[in-house]
Parts: sequence; C-alpha cells; structure tokens
Amino acid sequence: MKGLTELSWRLLRGGGRQGLLGTGLTVAAVAVSTALLLFALTANLAFAARADRDAWRHPVAADGEPIAIQATHEDYVRDSIITVVDIAPLRETAAHPPGLDRMPRPGELWVSPALAALLRELPPAQLAERFPGRVTGMIGDAGLVYPGEPVAVVGRAPTDPVMTAPASPYQGSSGPTKISGFTGETGDVLVAYRILALIAAVLMVVPLLVFGGAAARLTVARRDQRLAALRLVGATPGQVAWMTVAEAMIAAFAGAVLGLVLYGAAVPLLSRIEMAGGPWYAADLWPGFLPVLGVLLAVPLLVGVSAAVGLRRVVVSPLGVAKRQSPPGLRLIRVIVLLAVLAVVPLVFTRSKSAAVVAVVLALAFLCVNLVGPWVVAVIGRITASSARNPAALLAGRRLVDDPRSAWRTVAGVALTGFVAGFIGLLSPSADVLGTPSTTDLTVQVPAARADAFAGQAKRRLAEAGVVEATVELGGQQKGKRERDLLVALPARASQAQVDTARTALAGLSPGRIAVAPADQNRQGVILLADLRTGTVIVLGVSFLVAIASAGITAASSVIDRRQTYALLRLAGTPLEVLDRARRTETLIPLAVMGGGSILVGVFCALPFVHALIDVSGIVILLTTIVVGVAGILGASALSRPLLRSVTLNPAPRPD
Repeated sequence: MKGLTELSWRLLRGGGRQGLLGTGLTVAAVAVSTALLLFALTANLAFAARADRDAWRHPVAADGEPIAIQATHEDYVRDSIITVVDIAPLRETAAHPPGLDRMPRPGELWVSPALAALLRELPPAQLAERFPGRVTGMIGDAGLVYPGEPVAVVGRAPTDPVMTAPASPYQGSSGPTKISGFTGETGDVLVAYRILALIAAVLMVVPLLVFGGAAARLTVARRDQRLAALRLVGATPGQVAWMTVAEAMIAAFAGAVLGLVLYGAAVPLLSRIEMAGGPWYAADLWPGFLPVLGVLLAVPLLVGVSAAVGLRRVVVSPLGVAKRQSPPGLRLIRVIVLLAVLAVVPLVFTRSKSAAVVAVVLALAFLCVNLVGPWVVAVIGRITASSARNPAALLAGRRLVDDPRSAWRTVAGVALTGFVAGFIGLLSPSADVLGTPSTTDLTVQVPAARADAFAGQAKRRLAEAGVVEATVELGGQQKGKRERDLLVALPARASQAQVDTARTALAGLSPGRIAVAPADQNRQGVILLADLRTGTVIVLGVSFLVAIASAGITAASSVIDRRQTYALLRLAGTPLEVLDRARRTETLIPLAVMGGGSILVGVFCALPFVHALIDVSGIVILLTTIVVGVAGILGASALSRPLLRSVTLNPAPRPD
C-alpha cells in the first residue's frame, strides 16, 4: 500500500496545470466546509459553556448540610439587566461562588467590571443606593456568562429580611434557598438558546457535509479516465480504490488544516456577535483539542468515503468509462423517499417535544432534498433537450441528461439554502409582536396587611429622591394572596434617569422585592426575538457562503472535467458564445426548478411552527434570500467563463 500511496502522491503532483487547479478546487472546497463546520459545531459548545457559568445563579436545594442561603433576582437600569445574587453564609466553608475569591460576608458587595463601570457612570441616586455597603471585590470571568455582563453578589446575614422573603413571581427570580454548593442548574433561557442552536446547527451542518462530500467528486471525469486506464492495464479494484481514497484524502486533509486556520483567524470577529445579551469570550468559540482533532479526521474520512462510493463505474466497467458511456439512469425511488419523509414531518413536529427528534427529522428532509436533486435534474434535462430551439439549449439539455449528478452539484448549494430560507425565513418575528408595554409604570409587591403603610413610605421616598410627579396607589388584593401591588405611575414623558431614580428610591421598600415595569417582563423576549433574527441572518449567511462557494468551485471543476469535450466542439466550429450560453443554461434551469422546489419544501416543514409568529419581515428575508442566492450563484458561475476560454484556446485534444 505504501507504493500505491506514493504513486497517488506522484499523480497528484504531476497532474499538470489543469490537474493542480482541480486539486486546488478540492482543497478550497474542503477548507470552506471545514471552517464553517467548525463554526456550526462550536455554537453549541459555546452555549454549553455559557450554561455552565450561569448555572450557579439558579440554586438547588441542599441534599445535606447547607452552607449558605441563596436568592437571585433581576434588576434594571437604563437598557441593562442586572443579575443580583444575595448570599447569606451559614457556616465557614472553602466553597464560594464562581468568579469570587471567597464566600461573601454580610455587608459586602461584589460586582462585575461592567456593573462597576455603571456605578461610576451613574449618579448614586440612580443605581448605587440600591445596594448595601461599598464595593468589596470584582467578579471574575468564571462567574459571568459573557463579557460586559452586569452582575452583583450581595453578602447578607441569614436573618436579613431579604433572605426570609417568599419567592418573587417575576421572571428571573428564585426565592431564598438553602444550598450545599454552587453547582446550580441550567436556566430556562439558556436551555431555549441551546435548543435553537441545535436546530441551527442542523440547518448549517447538513449542507456543509453534502458540500464536503461533493468535494471528493470534483474533477471526477479526469480522475475516472485515469483510473479506468490503470484498471484496463491490470490494476486490481483494491488498488484503484486505495489510490482514489489516498488522493482524495491527501487533498482533503490539506483543506481541513487550511479551514482550521481560517476559522481560528475569524474567532476574534465572531466573538463580537451579540447573542443572549452580549458578546462571547474567545475561549468559548474555540472547540478544544478533541473536537478539532475529530473534525480534522472526520472531514478527510468523509471525502475519502465519498470518493470510494463514486468508484463503482470505474471498478465494474472501466471500458465504459474510457469510451465515455453515459452512467445508468436515476430511479424514481428517490422521489418516493422524499415524499415519505415530508409526510412524516407534520406528525413529528406536532407530537414530539424533543429538540433532538426535530433536528433528526430536519436532517432527513435535508438529505432527501439532496437525494432527489439529481433525479429532478435528469428529468429537466430530458424536457430541455426535447424542447430545445437553439444549439445552446440542446447542448445544455443533453449535458443534464448525460451527467445529472454533476449538474446538481453546481446548484445544490442554493437549493439547500432555499430549504433553509423557506424553513426559517417565516420564523423571524420582530419585537413588535410583544406590543409596546409601559416603561414608566412601576409595580412593587408589598405585604397586604401593611399595604397602606408601605404606600406612605413609597410616597415619602419618592419625594426625598426628587420624583415629585409620581402617583402612588394600591392595586386590588387578589383572593388568597398575602401581597398587594403597589402601583407607582410616572408621566409618560418621564426620562430614563427619572425612572431609574424612582426604582432606586423604591429599592428595599419591601424586602426581596424590586420595582418592575411592564416592559421589564418583556426584555428577555425582546432579546430572544432579536437573537432569532440575528441567528437567521447567520444561518442564511453561512448557507450563502456554502452555496456561492459550491457554485463557483463546481462550475470551474465542470469546465476542467469537460475540457476535451469543449475543445472538440470548438474544433468542430462551435462558437465560444454558444458554449458559454449552454453552460449558463445548464445552471439556470435546474436552479429555478430546484431552488423554488426546495424553498417550498422548507416552508412546508416550517408550517407547524408558524402559527401567529409570521411577520412581514420574515417574508422580506425570504425574498431577499431568493434574490441574493440567484445573484450569488450566477456571479460565481460567471467566474468560470475565463477558464472556459482558456481550455478552448488550444482545441487539439490532449491526453490525461
């Protein structure tokens, strides 16, 4: 095998200018696939890392002797959400919250660098006076979900009223809980993000795997001709298979390493993308040694397997390959499989609550679109050839019939992007669906038995803080509830500074309760919807890169594969413009049919999720996807025109 590997290496290096160009296309295709594959996979690992750093804020009841009492709530200032963790130590222990050097003592205040900057920037009456004592220390990165996150850890005594107050009903709050450690549990918000990241990964990874596998079939005609010649002079099927796999994997490994370098160079830029409230730590976006090693091994293996699968014609009928006979036709079973999967999609999506099941079904739908693509292209080719009214259309139709797999590889990227666009394009609602709740009407829950007294204290505090236009009244007491809503209304024209001053004045009025505006309860929803739109743009952007790279690389590879055919046609007197028009027609017709069909399949798969979330902006995203996708693939395909001119300059056939 060593001798065969050396021979493969020699053939790879000695393929001439055209051969080296073909190898370069394979390396480029694998590099793009690897870089984007690392990005898609790392997104899930990055959210998992965030979830680990967030877990300590969600206390779990002690199963043994407790070490502390912990409570968590969210506070608000300007456009920021501040996570406030109250901790009351119960005994001396070496355990301490992540990011802190030790357990906080009663009266101490630990803050994140971002919150420290806010405390310095804003007047004390707007923020600092909400917290007891002075800043004792800084919270390190281990205790923060993302860079720039505002977090406060307040040390309290076990008898402090805050540590004995009942749990708040507001989002992001957990009542005082006796804990035995700071492991905690994953918060609901990040669970939702991890589910969305898993679905997004499927939408990005499947086209990348298809593109990566197709990279092994670039310049396939040149390689098949050469291997068929070796087979005819006595090479065994095993030797041919080994040489093919070795050649493909050598180029694929070089491309995988290049892709890893490209991804590493892009990490500083990727870390600036804000999701779930803020940007990323660069370490979160680096997958680590084992995942990187796995990708560097898996990508060449995928390319090698794909190359081996394509050897059947060479091994079984090398003479047919040498004589340029057309491969056997594709079967209708491909369409039947796609229809069967689509019939299952609505049933699974409406009954299954598992994100993994949904992801698997989406992946199957993706793969079935890729499976049925060549069959549809062959049908399109027969229709085009039979209805041709000019030489270019006839050439394009005959080429589609002769090699539908190669034609499909040219448009597969945009077709699969169409599936992604159809699936997520309509699922991008704007924050308008949440309405425009008030930002100046504050509510504080107070004990019902002393509600009047608390209302009087609230009026006095607001007056002392200079908030003179606020009105204070009590909401109706709900049956069976021990607390009533204290309603503080500021004029609609009130500035953000006045609202923050009112919040600070009301802080500590009722232990364990903060002043909350209706808009505050929508903040996480607004962030999530904004992130959904950002995620949509990212997924579509990745899909566009795959589609455009696939179109450009496969179009150039197709010209190299058929350079002898083009040269002979040119020698026979066919104008270059006719050849180029045939090449464009060969791309445009499958693009229109398969692109539109895959969009409809994606929309069909998305229907169980749409309901009332459909938004005009989603339709705009979908239409933009179609326009950009078509323009991108046409532009990428046009880049192969100079190569077409080059291979036809010398029409004399050249042996491979």
